[in-house]
Amino acid sequence: MTVEHNQFETAAEAEPEKVSAPARLRVSPPPLAPDAPQAPRRRSLGRPALVAALLSLAGIAHLTGSSLIVTGGLLLISFAALVMQILELRKESRLTSLLDENVNRSREEIENLADKMWELQESEEHFHGLIDALGDIVVHRDREGRIVYANRVLSDMLGCKPDALVGRKLLELGIDIGVVPDGAFADGECLSSADVAIRTEAGIRWFSWIELSVRDKENNAVSHRAIARDITARKRAETALINARERAESANQAKSRFLATVSHEIRTPMNGIMGMAKLLADTKLIPEQQTYFAAVSTSASALLALIEDLLDYSKIEVGRFDMEPQPVSPRELVENVVELLAPRAYGKGIGLGCHVAPAVPELVSADPGRLRQVLLNVVGNAVKFTEAGGVLVSVDIYDTEPGRRLRVSVADTGPGLQKKDIDRIFDEFEQGDGTSTRKHGGAGLGLAISRRIVEAMGGSIVVDGEPGEGSEFTILLPVLDAVERPMEFEGALADCRAIIISGNLMEAEGIARTITAHGGLAEIARTAEEAAAAAHARGQGYNVVLVDASLERVDGRLLKRLQKAGVNPAEAITLIAPTDRGQLAEYRASGYNTFLARPVRGETLLRVLLASPSRSAGPGGAVDGGDRQRARASRSRSILIAEDNEINALLARSALEKAGHRVEVVRNGKAAVEALTAPRRAHAYDIVLMDLHMPVMDGLDAIAHIRKHEEAKGLPAVPILVLSADSQEKTRHGVIAYGATGFLTKPVDPVAMADAVESHSRT
Repeated sequence: MTVEHNQFETAAEAEPEKVSAPARLRVSPPPLAPDAPQAPRRRSLGRPALVAALLSLAGIAHLTGSSLIVTGGLLLISFAALVMQILELRKESRLTSLLDENVNRSREEIENLADKMWELQESEEHFHGLIDALGDIVVHRDREGRIVYANRVLSDMLGCKPDALVGRKLLELGIDIGVVPDGAFADGECLSSADVAIRTEAGIRWFSWIELSVRDKENNAVSHRAIARDITARKRAETALINARERAESANQAKSRFLATVSHEIRTPMNGIMGMAKLLADTKLIPEQQTYFAAVSTSASALLALIEDLLDYSKIEVGRFDMEPQPVSPRELVENVVELLAPRAYGKGIGLGCHVAPAVPELVSADPGRLRQVLLNVVGNAVKFTEAGGVLVSVDIYDTEPGRRLRVSVADTGPGLQKKDIDRIFDEFEQGDGTSTRKHGGAGLGLAISRRIVEAMGGSIVVDGEPGEGSEFTILLPVLDAVERPMEFEGALADCRAIIISGNLMEAEGIARTITAHGGLAEIARTAEEAAAAAHARGQGYNVVLVDASLERVDGRLLKRLQKAGVNPAEAITLIAPTDRGQLAEYRASGYNTFLARPVRGETLLRVLLASPSRSAGPGGAVDGGDRQRARASRSRSILIAEDNEINALLARSALEKAGHRVEVVRNGKAAVEALTAPRRAHAYDIVLMDLHMPVMDGLDAIAHIRKHEEAKGLPAVPILVLSADSQEKTRHGVIAYGATGFLTKPVDPVAMADAVESHSRT
């Protein structure tokens, strides 16, 4: 070892540059027994001297003439000693060789062990370096949660050395991570995870902490090994996203409240404009004034539709677009919508027809308000874009694999659609004609909202069309909780042979389909001559003829031409528009048995056709609006109106007094309560119309006081209809919950107001 060290020093002196470079010093193994004295080499000097002496004596004996025996004995002894010396030297040489071999072998083993220890140390340091380079926290804890090992990432974050963390618990370091109980991994191992916040000098940092707890089955030892990855950036992004979403929701809510407030304020004057315009239309107007009235009504209706679309779109954006299904009659709902839009169609000179198949259920489960809105949008669009011809609404049942579906088809003879328009027509703020020179206005929200509503009901809406050939919208809705319609009219018109004479072919088609669906025969003609030709071609006449009043004169010229041509039906029916009601007497005098109001309702058509020709009033007249108005006038009601807006109060008073009722108006809810709770006037009113927002006391508080007084006195509840410009469903349900009988949304049609009073007032 000393020699090697000296050689290293010599090499260092000879080559200082090489020694100064990083190098690993080779450690020489120590002697096997450093404390034991080394055995001296057995180099015996006595035996060679003895051999030399014996040889000398043998020579002297021979020179002195000694006997041969003495001389030979001395030589023999010398030879024996020499042999023994040689043997001893060979033995000593063999022992030395074995010793050197063992020493060399031990030296190699020690050197190999040192190399392995060095390599292991290097591997461990390299492994720890890799762990630290990843930037993740690595912690090993024992059963009690004390740290056995922690990497440099954690120690640097906490501002200490790794050794200082050994033996401490995470809770002591401000890291809220407990120890998984042994019972959680009694039969194996347990993997747990959590997001942990660690407070550092640079601020709070978040880590995704994943820990594996393991029990050693052999020695029952427990260890908890964890790795934690920094997710501070993700947490900050999530927090920013949450804050942005909350701000967006707050903005949407503010926008919704703003639109609701603005629409309420707009609806109040709109109620006066539209209502007064309708009252003005009932007076004697010159043609120029009628033109101005039509312009006012059209503009007001367009503005009202825009307000409805904006409100609905706002509700969709803030997620308040909930369905409220209830039993509804598809037949009545569709016919009401068609009847409502008919004046708009007739004002453009186009027809609007409706056909509901007999197989359509009497009742289905749907949201009537939303379904009505969809129909108003789709049918209203068809009327809006159709300049000639007409619109036909058809309702039937469509059998599909998932189940029966209600199919509503709206076909028109309008300009049709391009392929590119079909793909985008249901998108928000899209127009059929998006150019600055477009003929028809609008916000482009009606069809987008309709699609949202239909999809929320579990249905679908599609459109088909070709340029110049019109278009057809098809709505498919699932039939839920259906109540089937009694088949009382099945085959009822088997002996009916009818011809419909009208220039509005789409409307006439709806009437013809209804007659055919109930077993009758129906054909369509444009003129009296076409009808006569059809009758002769068939070889059999018609027993019923339906004539559009727009083709007839009050003197019955067309009917007389039919009779001269050989078409002499047993019953002649005129189809009149609402503006033709004043000429009913002349039509009857010219030979018409009865009339049907356009658009023709299916059940009304059946009752008229099944009635006797001698009953000139007919079932059709029984359902006429004029007859209903006369029936209302037969019984006068006492009505209390609580309304703070003078124009709306004047509108309601005028409409109801014109219907023959007695009306009293008060300006706030407190005055209404006083009027209804006064002892002498407890039974003075048959019905109350209550505005929702009024000074001094609003409508809800007034209703609550009135109901409380009635309960305390044991009085019957007076019907209360709430008038409000707030059209939200929650407002409607809220006033009903407070004790109101019904709800009317402003602007209120005077006829609808009179109908509501009639249906809700005390009998």
